[in-house]
Amino acid sequence: MAISPIALSAYRNAMANTAAIDGEVSRTLAKPGAAPTEGFGTKLMDSLKTVNDMQNQKSDMVESFASGQTQNVHELMINLQKAGLAMQMTTTVRGKVLEAYKELVKMQF
Repeated sequence: MAISPIALSAYRNAMANTAAIDGEVSRTLAKPGAAPTEGFGTKLMDSLKTVNDMQNQKSDMVESFASGQTQNVHELMINLQKAGLAMQMTTTVRGKVLEAYKELVKMQF
C-alpha cells in the first residue's frame, strides 16, 4: 500500500508550516561559527519519501511476479518484509510524535 498523494501533500503542508519554528530552534541551538544542521522536517520528509518508495517498489515487484515476468521469490519476500517493517516503524514513530504533542498541549506555561 503506497502513501496517497493527498497524504503526502498534507505532510508537505505541515512541514512547510513548521519551517519557521524549525529555523528558530536551529538558530537558537547553533553555536557561533558552526554550520547549520539539517532540520527535523527535512529528515521526516526524507524518511516518508523512502517509505513511499519502498511501498511502490513492493507493489511493482508483486505485479511483476504475478504476471510471470520475474521468478525470484526470495527477493520479493525480502522486499515485502522491508516495506512492511518500514511502514510499521513509520506508524510507531507517528504514534510517539502524537503522544509527545498531546503531552505538550497539556502543559501549562
